[in-house]
Amino acid sequence: MRFRFFTICLILIYTCSCTSTYKNFNPQQKFAVPQLQQDFTLARNVLEKIHPTLYWYLPKDSMDMYFNAGYKYLKDSMTEQEFNWKIMAPIIHQIHCGHTSIRLSEGYEKWAKNKVFASFPLYLKCWNDTMAVVANLDSTDRIFKRGTIIKSINKIPANKIINKMLFYLPEDGYAHNVNYIRISNNFPALHRNIFGLSKTYTVEYLDSLGTKKSTTLKLFEPKSDSTIVNKPKQKIEKDSIKIKRNEKYRSLKIDSSGKFAVMQLNSFSNGGLNFFFRKSFRTLKRKNIDNLIIDLRNNGGGYIFNSNLLIKYISRTPVLVADSIYSKVKSLKPFTHHFKMGTITSWGLRFMTNRKQNGHFKENQFESQLLVPKIKNHYNGKVYVLISGPTFSASTLFANAVKGQSGIKLLGEETGGGWYGNGGVLIQDLVLPNTKLRLRMPLFKLVQYNHKTSNKGLGIPPDIYVPTSYEALIKGYDKKMKVAQTFIMQSLEK
Repeated sequence: MRFRFFTICLILIYTCSCTSTYKNFNPQQKFAVPQLQQDFTLARNVLEKIHPTLYWYLPKDSMDMYFNAGYKYLKDSMTEQEFNWKIMAPIIHQIHCGHTSIRLSEGYEKWAKNKVFASFPLYLKCWNDTMAVVANLDSTDRIFKRGTIIKSINKIPANKIINKMLFYLPEDGYAHNVNYIRISNNFPALHRNIFGLSKTYTVEYLDSLGTKKSTTLKLFEPKSDSTIVNKPKQKIEKDSIKIKRNEKYRSLKIDSSGKFAVMQLNSFSNGGLNFFFRKSFRTLKRKNIDNLIIDLRNNGGGYIFNSNLLIKYISRTPVLVADSIYSKVKSLKPFTHHFKMGTITSWGLRFMTNRKQNGHFKENQFESQLLVPKIKNHYNGKVYVLISGPTFSASTLFANAVKGQSGIKLLGEETGGGWYGNGGVLIQDLVLPNTKLRLRMPLFKLVQYNHKTSNKGLGIPPDIYVPTSYEALIKGYDKKMKVAQTFIMQSLEK
């Protein structure tokens, strides 16, 4: 209850805060070396003092080495974007915390909104050491169709391109699946920011017969001041707007066969989940739906009390979610004013933690909370939980809590959220004083209860492994959903 009250306070303060316009923002502004050094030093000091999992994957001397190397690289003035990609992003990656990331300033994001930038022209689906075309910004091109395998770009092999991009992105431990998705969704932008722009690109690919060939692609250059054109908004009733907005976050659809239902959950923060769960499980019981697919593949997490509520509807036995949850500090001092909501967050830390143990401040609400299955409308049928790289944070807590229980199977690929645990619970933005880059970081360390592994670098593995399918990519169907439905239909035939 205390955590829910504090969360509501944060939301109210954030939504009521004033915003500024950025019409005069200059993305080419250079910051002098002393300014960059000040921002870098502040970020390092805050991470060392406050970050709860800074040394979870790398020992202090290794992190010090990366910090020192980054500082020494600050020899010339840089733009905000250069400082972000050349200096900060590779260092943040080394923390191996999926909730710790560096973002461009609010000014930059507002300036860049709806703009189209020059870039490498192909969107590529990337997994392991493979890259395949999924979209082409050049509408006149007839070579690079959906599914074309790319072997190299400017003589850099596909596996080296992917591995270098991974080096700039945050992740829990070494669970790369989430970043394969990020790379796939943002390949042109990531390639531009990490490898730079070229007037032309030499691309090696496999033709329809599997023969390696090479050609030259031109840089995709939008028209001057090109922007994404938004279609005029049509007048829609308020109730319809709310329904459509909620459906982005959650939905329940019963198959026409009446044999199974699919619950899509893309967030544990939005969509009025308390009401949605109550209504959905009442419907499933009334209609005697004995098979349920819960799709968490795009669920990046959210409020723990919502994931805990779903556990109560699904779990066959009482469970604990967290073995331990604690913070290194009880206040953000002396850095309070550098955080976006520093004062209220410091107050919240004191509110959420109530005792010190082994030099840490423990948060006891979730750590000691035994989740007892609901009696009313509890779901007792078979459950297939679809998981993938973007299954993260609170959705990982749910997946771990139900994994191995009777009648429940995890299907898909390893989660991006850590199986052993992660930094999370309360996450805030540190705003660097000069460049205004935002360092997003957690304030608590959470170790999962009954995580079944001592390897902190893994995500949660599925019980039924369904990897990325090249055939599904070509034909445009959902392989993981199809496998889950096949299991259900086969079980009904027995």
